[in-house]
Amino acid sequence: MYQDFHAVDRWSKREAHCVYQALIVAIATRHADAIDVKFLVDGRPVWVALPHPAWEEYKKRTGNVITDPLAVEIAGHYLKTALESGEGADREMYSLTVNQTLSHLDAIVADLELAQLVEPE
Repeated sequence: MYQDFHAVDRWSKREAHCVYQALIVAIATRHADAIDVKFLVDGRPVWVALPHPAWEEYKKRTGNVITDPLAVEIAGHYLKTALESGEGADREMYSLTVNQTLSHLDAIVADLELAQLVEPE
């Protein structure tokens, strides 16, 4: 869903092409307790930092784990939302809170459940 997507910037009305490129444990690169997800937005690198404590909180709440592919989906969902709402279109890095991360995860799960309900047989 969010490994390769388009979003329309709220202010410029320009469509941006977003492509997932990498997932990096941020402690190794910038000494942060986060997972950095890199996208290319029209060829320009944009990072979405997901706080590592969100993994612990999600496990505690649900008993499930956030996998690498799910982390990419969370970051992509956030990035699309940020671009479409006009939230810092020219930023190079976005840092989410635990609550923001879990909120975007919940939105992805709801989208997947809805898609399964309307899937043609």
